[in-house]
Amino acid sequence: MTSPGYRRPIMIIAAVFAVISLAAVGTVMAVAFNGGVPPVWVTWAALYGLPVAFMLAVVLLLDSVRQRRRQ
Repeated sequence: MTSPGYRRPIMIIAAVFAVISLAAVGTVMAVAFNGGVPPVWVTWAALYGLPVAFMLAVVLLLDSVRQRRRQ
């Protein structure tokens, strides 16, 4: 039972999105705590990074279920 070659890159991309997004959330909170306004790209990464990572994880989960059912 070998997994297809596309699963590992998708998993890595999802993990990178999640880590960058969590760092952006922390940055937004720290800047807001100090009374500033974070750059737009940091706010964008904080808002959209985690949902993208979650959707990629769901794609991997559904692919895993599909593969298991074929066996």
